[in-house]
Amino acid sequence: MRSRVIGQVLMGLAALSAVGAFAGAVPLLADAEADRLWVESWRAYGFLVFAGLFALLAWRPTRSPLVWELVFFHKAAMVVTHLAVGDVAEAAVAGMVDLALCAVILVSWMLTRGWESWCTPRAG
Repeated sequence: MRSRVIGQVLMGLAALSAVGAFAGAVPLLADAEADRLWVESWRAYGFLVFAGLFALLAWRPTRSPLVWELVFFHKAAMVVTHLAVGDVAEAAVAGMVDLALCAVILVSWMLTRGWESWCTPRAG
């Protein structure tokens, strides 16, 4: 039970960090030139979506089938993209953050037994 709580706290912290990332993206969105507005909007709103997904996993880690896999896939894909694009200013910090999030998601999945979200509840 204790390990489950630790995993839930980690995912809660990930949710809060995504809210913080959104707060940091708001000034970029407000100052975005017309040709960057769409991309900055996508990024800013994506932080809120991930905050919600991370909060869902913190709240119901064994009742969210496919959510664990989707958030891990996205973060792992971003790490691979970071490695592929090389020395790009935006990717330098974001790639490391996504790598850390991959670790947090994986550890939380193990601590909360997230794979049990795929198990059907027993009758009775």
